Amino acid sequence: MIIYEFLADGFEEVEALAPVDLLHRAKFHVITVGIGGRTVTSSHGVCIEADLAEQDINLEQNPPEMVILPGGMPGTRNLEASATVKKAVMLCAHNGGYLAAICAAPSVLGHWGLLAGHEAICSPGYEQELHCEKISNSPVVQSGRVITAKGAGVAVDFGLKLVETLCGEQKSQDIRKSIQCV
Repeated sequence: MIIYEFLADGFEEVEALAPVDLLHRAKFHVITVGIGGRTVTSSHGVCIEADLAEQDINLEQNPPEMVILPGGMPGTRNLEASATVKKAVMLCAHNGGYLAAICAAPSVLGHWGLLAGHEAICSPGYEQELHCEKISNSPVVQSGRVITAKGAGVAVDFGLKLVETLCGEQKSQDIRKSIQCV
């Protein structure tokens, strides 16, 4: 399965790394893609080296089956400004893949019209940007092939929901137990 997570300067570290870690525990390889280059700096000044720079991604040869967008500012706006991110998200959506976004990043999906007819959640203050059917009361929500989450405090739950979606509830529960989640 081809899973891309896009990282842009100003991303939120926990929201980016928790899903990658949990999917790796479930034996999926997540390809991190740096917008503007392989080295990306978080909103708190932490530098991360992505697997690929955006110019090295070949979406035609390796189309995404899941795309993950972490939040953070200005990371979310930097993701939205990237033609590569938009192309990957739209390709994934049109091919029936999974779209996952946390914190402010669900607003990107909303701006691109991908939350119409869906229930979604985001960081407080971005609700009007979702343009979705219903704002969820849950911190993590799956609506069809779209998974959204409220913010950094639920990044592990978000990652476990991705595992559950791809592997089933038992695998997600096993990983939850192994990492000592309450």
